[in-house]
Order: sequence, then C-alpha cells, then structure tokens
Amino acid sequence: MKKYMLKISLLMSILAILFTACEPQEFDTGDARESYPPSEEEITVQVTQGSDEFHFDLVNTTEVSGIHSISWNLGNGNTAKGKEVTAYYPLPGTYDITLRITTNTGAFTEKVVAQIVQEETDYSIFTNEKFIYLSGGVDDLDGKTWVLDSLAQGHLGVGPAGTVGLEWWNAAPLAKQAVGVLYDDEINFQVNGFIATLTNHGQSYVKNFVANDPAYSNGYEDDSDFVVDYNPQPGSWFLEERGGKWYLTLSGPTPMFPVFDVGAVDGSYEVLKIEENLLELVAIDRVEGNAWHFQLIPKGYVKPSVTAELSVAEATETNTYEASLTNMDIPAGQAINGVVFDFGDGETVTADEYSDVVSHTYMRAGTYVISAHVSTSIGELTLSETVTVAANHPDYVPFLLDEMVMYNDFSEVALANVNGEDCFVSVVANPSRIYPNRSSQVAMYSKTNNQWANANMKLPAGYRFDLRSISTFKMMVYGKAGDVVLLKLENTDWGGNAWMSGVELNYTIQEDNTWEMAEYDFAGVANNGSAGDVFTNDVTDPAAAVSHDFYDIIRIMLNPGTGEGTHEFYFDELSGPHVEGIKSAKIN
Repeated sequence: MKKYMLKISLLMSILAILFTACEPQEFDTGDARESYPPSEEEITVQVTQGSDEFHFDLVNTTEVSGIHSISWNLGNGNTAKGKEVTAYYPLPGTYDITLRITTNTGAFTEKVVAQIVQEETDYSIFTNEKFIYLSGGVDDLDGKTWVLDSLAQGHLGVGPAGTVGLEWWNAAPLAKQAVGVLYDDEINFQVNGFIATLTNHGQSYVKNFVANDPAYSNGYEDDSDFVVDYNPQPGSWFLEERGGKWYLTLSGPTPMFPVFDVGAVDGSYEVLKIEENLLELVAIDRVEGNAWHFQLIPKGYVKPSVTAELSVAEATETNTYEASLTNMDIPAGQAINGVVFDFGDGETVTADEYSDVVSHTYMRAGTYVISAHVSTSIGELTLSETVTVAANHPDYVPFLLDEMVMYNDFSEVALANVNGEDCFVSVVANPSRIYPNRSSQVAMYSKTNNQWANANMKLPAGYRFDLRSISTFKMMVYGKAGDVVLLKLENTDWGGNAWMSGVELNYTIQEDNTWEMAEYDFAGVANNGSAGDVFTNDVTDPAAAVSHDFYDIIRIMLNPGTGEGTHEFYFDELSGPHVEGIKSAKIN
C-alpha cells in the first residue's frame, strides 16, 4: 500500500529578478504584464498520483501572462521543463519540488511548491539490467568502476544537438594521450545509496567554457581544453526512462561527470548503449548546446579481438602472388564480416569468403606492400607484408607520352594525393579566382618553425617520372614576393637516405598575392648520387639510370632552410612529365 504525503508549501519562496539572454521560447502571451514575474501568491501547482505509487504528475496552474519558460527541480537529482511533467521517486525520502517561472524579459520567480514524502521502495530497479550493468547491482557492494575506452574510435566526440555526438570530431584511439590526466581517471557507481565517486588523482580535464567553475583552480590550456586542479566529492547517480529514452543523471556538492567535464545540462546524459562491458552516453553542454559523446568500459576489462596472420606466397605464374588469411582466432559470438586485399599498386580485391585465397599479377618491377583490411564484429584489423618484384612482366609494354601530365588540380584531377610532412597542407577555396587561375579550389601550404617541412606527392608503387622527353615541372603559385618555392625529386626506395638521391630547383615568387606560373626545368641538372651509384651530369639524358625509372616523389618546400616563424603560400595545377607506367598495353 502506498504511503506518501503531499505538503503544498506557501512558506518557502525565493523571488529574484535577473536580466539574461532568453532561452528558446516555450510560452509567450505578449500582453502588458510580460515584463513582470508572477508573485509568490500567484504561483500554484497541481500534484496528483501518477501511474503507480512512485510516479507523480505535476502541473503548473499559475495564471499569469508573459510566461516564457517553466522549469522544475524535482528534488531527486532530476530537473524538467514544461507546464506538465512527471516525477519518479523510487526510494524512501523527503523530496522538495521547486518551480521556476521565467518571463520574456528573463525575470523569474523560484519557489518550493510541493514536498513528496516517499515511504516505499521500488524494488524493480534492483533487478533492472541497466542498473545492474552500471553498478554491479546488489551483489557488488564496492560498485562498478568505468574508464574511457581510450583504444576505441569515437571514445570521445562532438556533433550538433540531436546527434550521437560524433559528426564534427570522432576521437581516434588515444587521441588525448598527450594530455596525461584523462585516461587514468575513473568513475564508480554503487547501487547502495546510489553513490557516484570520481577518481581523478587531483586533476581533471574539462571544456574551456567550464574551466572557471569555482570548484576548479590553476587551470591551463592543453590540446584545446583545460587541465584543472580538482578534488571531487562523492555525488549521486540515477537511471531513469523519460520519453522512451534512458538517462543517467549525475549530481553532487562538486561537479560530477564521466571523466571529462563538458558542462552537461542538468548533469543529464542520454544512454545510447548500456551493456555489461559497454557504456555509451551523449550529453548536451549548457554553453554551446553541442552533443558530446562518451564511450566507457569497465576498469580492467580487455575487449576480445579477432586475430589472424597474412600469408603471401609467390605463385608459379610470372610476377603473381597469392594472399590469404591464416591462423585465425575468432572469439565465440564474433565474426569476420569482410576482407579486402590491397596489392599496393592500386589494385584491390574483395574476398567472397574470409578464407579465400586471392591472387594478383604485377606488371611493373618494384617494391609493393600487400595489405589485408579485415572488418570484424568488434573492430577493424589491418595486416601487411612487403614483396619485391624484380622485373617487369613480359607482357608489359612501356608507354611514353610526349606531353605534360596534370598531376593534381585539387578540383577534378588527382593522379596522387598531395600530403604534408611537418607542415599543414589542405584544399581550400581559391583566394583570388581570376585569370590566370580560375580554379574553385587550390592547395594551401603552411609551416611553422620547421626548415624542411614539405608538401609531397608520391607515385603509386612501381611508377616513376619519365624525364627523357619532357623535363619540366609546373605549378601555379600565390604568395609573398621574394619567397622561394623549391621543387625536389627523390627516390623513396632509398629509405632514410632518400634526401640524398634527389635533385632540386628553386622558384622565387615575383609579385605579392598574384597567381603566377612557376617552372622547374631539370634539363642539364646533375645528380651526384651521394648515397648510391647514380652519378650523371644530366638527369634527363636517356642513357642515365635516373632519367625514367628512378624518381617517384615530388617534394615542395617554401623558404627551405628557414626554420623560424610561419610561412604560407597557395599552389595549384601541379603538372609535369609523363609518369612511366601510367599506361600499358596490358594491365592484369
């Protein structure tokens, strides 16, 4: 039999007038009284029994004009908004309900409007699997401790409200390892007393916009957010279903959060998934209104993984290799969903079954990395082996194109990607879309305090620049007059000595912020071969070993040798001689 008491209080009230930015509109009657909050006497509510002895329906019956928003503090760690709400009290205790009515101007009245005295216990929560998964249940007196799943993609993330919080940033494994105070923090949930305990070793990682919380001190910026000194006090937690979704609410005398404080509205986290070994949450921050994603696992838990080895064997056919997965270990209940073999020369093969043996024939000599990308029910696995093909296939017919080739115009053509090494390279909007460069997109290069930072374009394995017919490389440049743009050719087969294999030329930008064509003609340029036997007085000489089957990478540097400060420029329409191997009589 239920036992509860309702005490409608007219003695406890707080009247405060504040002028703040309006919240999203809930009510707006717009009459002459809209600038004034309701008086204490005007605030009335109706409290009735809900669907059972643990639920209560609350209705604001205040009859005043100009109400902008209605919010409730339910006294059980939860808050709610709206004219009509339902409160849940599953444990014995006395709960004060506070109502706040805010006008269109931001002025508000806050008042304790009711008191619930609950004498019964909803024992169903102790057998609810979500409560057991989170806390260990009544059989685990010490509770259950959770940590960020730091090795998982998306263990932290952010996105727009209404999403799961991974759209804008989806943290790679150990993305915040350099911070040093995040991945060893933990949060414990005990069902006895519903106590939440945050262990942070004296420091916590928090969003920049909550770093000024009075509980935090000595904050300093680290990787876009803040490390703060903080000694958390034990708080409380509870799980509750609202509107068909489950929510975890955290509260306490000091901030309580799952390891990383994003300023969650009302300490509320929507539960996306809760399993014995997985807790996935999303919260809305109270400052920017963004969705923040959290993925946690029990402390000490080691996730099962699929293991396998990649077997690569030379077949009887010329330049043909067979690849397959061997020594596979698939944990019970898990599966391999697909396998894609990448043979390192642009050819990929999707296996019909993960046990399939696939083969590939190489047409050009070269060193190739064969990879198997394995998709499993518990993550991705990549395996690789390297093979060296000594000679071109007998059916391969070299092809020489006697005209310039567009390598990358950053809009439509991309023979190979242009990447940054120790510098920032990105595709951006053209800063001056007029003649002679009307392209919509171009590349931007930016280096800071690095002498030899370079943008580079590496050809696929087995492909080489052919300098015998055409020896000129070109690109459009846009930057500061007097800045030097270097273009260098190298052979990456030389590994750490690749820089010694190269030849280079410079171009000096002529005018500030004007597109101009930079040309690099290597005719007559010598290669001294300081790390190998490639000496030649002219790298374009058809008889020279380096003229057509040697260079496989272009490196572009701005003000090479200058290491101080930030240096930036734009470039586009990177082009040059034929790439030997780009076309052949027969491609397997």
